[in-house]
Amino acid sequence: MSGVEPLHQRLAEAILFASAEPVPVKSLVDRLPAESDVTAVLAALEAAYRGRGVNLVRIGDAWAFRTAPDLAPLLTEERQVQRRLSRAAMETLAIIAYHQPVTRAEIENIRGVQLSRGTLDSLFELGWIRPKGRRAAPGRPVTWATTTAFLDHFGLAGLDDLPGIDDLKAAGLLDARPAIQVYGNAGETDAPDGD
Repeated sequence: MSGVEPLHQRLAEAILFASAEPVPVKSLVDRLPAESDVTAVLAALEAAYRGRGVNLVRIGDAWAFRTAPDLAPLLTEERQVQRRLSRAAMETLAIIAYHQPVTRAEIENIRGVQLSRGTLDSLFELGWIRPKGRRAAPGRPVTWATTTAFLDHFGLAGLDDLPGIDDLKAAGLLDARPAIQVYGNAGETDAPDGD
């Protein structure tokens, strides 16, 4: 891409290559020379790596080199080391992803059951959630949000890539029928009409 200083592009490439974690754009702005057009540098690098074995990809507000999607299966080594998340942890993660920032009490209200402390701890240890701040409410409860590691693990460029209701229904994760058909009409009785 013309107009991008080769030194700036090479420096950004080196920073991204050396980092084990996705590099936030703000970090690149801070580390590249002041006259750098970071957006243009990233666009040039993204174009330069397109179609190669390694691609430069956006993950939330950060960028990282990742194996090209078509080559990833060829490099995968099957090792099941991951621990399986409980249903409560998966529900909690989904609530945080779709409703963030959200407090523990709000999670419990949405789920309809009390949340065990270990659930948030396990998601925090995985690096998928982080404290986002405190709600301006009595007790100033901590709010939770997802992290760049969450986006990276699930292959999402940003929260806009989370599946919508239609996607979840198509995948069979939500019942596509109206709730009245699933649960029946609460006001209905089995008594015959008109006697």
